[in-house]
Amino acid sequence: MDLSAKSILVTGGAGFIGSHLVKGFNHQGCADLVIVDHLRQNAKWKNLASLRYVAYLDRDELFSYLEHKHNMPDVIIHMGACSATTEKDENYLLNNNTKYTKRLFDYCAENNVRFIYASSAATYGNGSLGYSDQTQKLHPLNCYGYSKYLFDQWALSGSSKPPQWVGLKFFNVYGPNEYHKDFMASMVFHGYQQIKENGKIRLFKSYRKDFADGCQKRDFVYIADVLNVVNFFLQHEDQSGIFNVGTGMARSFNDLAQALFRALAQTPNIEYIEMPPDLRAKYQYFTQADISSLRGAGYTKEFYSLENGIKDCVACYQIKEKE
Repeated sequence: MDLSAKSILVTGGAGFIGSHLVKGFNHQGCADLVIVDHLRQNAKWKNLASLRYVAYLDRDELFSYLEHKHNMPDVIIHMGACSATTEKDENYLLNNNTKYTKRLFDYCAENNVRFIYASSAATYGNGSLGYSDQTQKLHPLNCYGYSKYLFDQWALSGSSKPPQWVGLKFFNVYGPNEYHKDFMASMVFHGYQQIKENGKIRLFKSYRKDFADGCQKRDFVYIADVLNVVNFFLQHEDQSGIFNVGTGMARSFNDLAQALFRALAQTPNIEYIEMPPDLRAKYQYFTQADISSLRGAGYTKEFYSLENGIKDCVACYQIKEKE
């Protein structure tokens, strides 16, 4: 697929993953891009400054725009969502993450437009049912995960689908352009800031006997790998379905902290702190993507190791600080 000749609409295009996608498309010669987002009072607008695109829309303007646009996009990449795992307004999450995505999916099915969207590893809950993207009955631990799970199930069960539809179950993505995400930014970002400010990293204590403090594990995936996966599916429009996006190797928060200190050439200094009580029952102690479906679809690239991803990420942070 020659992206320079394609029209792409990216929701969440000013956000973390979305802005990286737009930048990557620009590098591939594609400027026929429409960005959809909801900027509010944060620094997210800064992610748009260096990007080339033909229009910016607020999320509430999107369906009116699509209804009146004569030339439909070739692809809609839907990264826009409320990603706060602590959000308690269930109606907001279901309207924003589930119903909105259903409307986009139906539009793409009716108008022969390809559709790629962000799902989440939060759908797997505590992992008791495993981390296979082929498992359909899951038990998310929070409403954010449930809102994503509901849409995944709806997409799988429906008879009318876009010519290509791909759900990407992102595990713990980290990288530059998270400055606007506040407490929802990755631990890589927070850890970097903590080292710069205090010379130490604060990690949650464990409340399970089978996990020592800092030994809780996640599948940390670098943003560059996310871009590679999206580009793979853009080039392979015969592939549809739901796919995990992770490295397939869980690493501990202690590993993450050590890698950050190493990237900054500093002696490790880790403090273990109490986890807020309202998070303890909803906390994932282990996640690890089963990427056999992704490999089966033909994706062969190797993923960044945690150490190499953090090293590259820290270099980007430091360049940003000098600008």
